[in-house]
Amino acid sequence: MFMFILRVAQALLALGVLIATAFIAHQYDQPFHGSSPSQVNFLLFTSVWTLALALPYLVFSYRYVPDAAHKFGIMAAEFVTMVFWFGGFIALAVYTTDFLSCSQAPVCQAAQAATTLAAVEWVLFMITMVLSMVHVWRTRHSNDARPAPEMQTTTV
Repeated sequence: MFMFILRVAQALLALGVLIATAFIAHQYDQPFHGSSPSQVNFLLFTSVWTLALALPYLVFSYRYVPDAAHKFGIMAAEFVTMVFWFGGFIALAVYTTDFLSCSQAPVCQAAQAATTLAAVEWVLFMITMVLSMVHVWRTRHSNDARPAPEMQTTTV
């Protein structure tokens, strides 16, 4: 149940970052603004990566494709996604500090919200990555390639 709550929180935060970064990218798409910053685009990519690839693999591979739910595959997906969120929120945080004196502009507030949500998302993926690393460490001497039972997101 704990893992299910973490996965739902990860999905909701990724959706929030997707909405905020899409708003920022849309505002930059207006005439005379040019294209949106690469920091915003990367965080937009990271939220799509999480919602379309990482979370479906991490949630559904246990039940529907158990051969694909290898303990190293789970750990790799957690690690890559965690690194994406870390890089994304740091890049956008650095960008927002130099962001046109970032006052009460809606774009600035959306960038600050996206940065905050992405930082929390990074912490959640850090937690789940550590849990998968602990499982890999505990089963390092066995030939069991299955993921940890506590990492499965079964509902009651």
